[in-house]
Amino acid sequence: MKHEFVRAPRIETARLILRAHDADDLDGVAAMWGDPEIARHISGTPATGGECWARILRYAGLWPICGYGYWAVVEKASGRFVGDVGIADFGREMEPPVYEAPEAGWVLAPHAHGQGYATEAMLAVLAWVDENLGGRPTMCLLAAENGASIRVAEKCGYRDYARATYKGFPSLLYRR
Repeated sequence: MKHEFVRAPRIETARLILRAHDADDLDGVAAMWGDPEIARHISGTPATGGECWARILRYAGLWPICGYGYWAVVEKASGRFVGDVGIADFGREMEPPVYEAPEAGWVLAPHAHGQGYATEAMLAVLAWVDENLGGRPTMCLLAAENGASIRVAEKCGYRDYARATYKGFPSLLYRR
């Protein structure tokens, strides 16, 4: 199946630019995903440089295969890498299975926390979903103890609908 979007389209918000990932993002992605505090709520283990490179390649591959995917987020004013946001089908093996809708996700570098960037970026992503995917439902998987991400999800219109276990960790499923 051929999709209209083979690369992440550029989106601008008041303070941010969402764009396709490229090789120059590796340092920012590796610093973010290699941070133990970031990994604590997602994988439990900081990522290596090689794992981060594979992540960038996976992000790029989502677009031609699914017709949607992830964006690199940078600050407009400085050009500094802020994080990764988007929607995806990661084929997660979990209970209950997650196959009903694309999964929304956001991860921001520690220097970008507490500034409203996650909500700003995800509202832009969801506006893109509404315009380009016909308002297709999306869901998100959140660590039960990640209050900051739960607040972002709720500000973006997500509502708690199920409990799950992912990689042995209690998790929450939210739907929009």
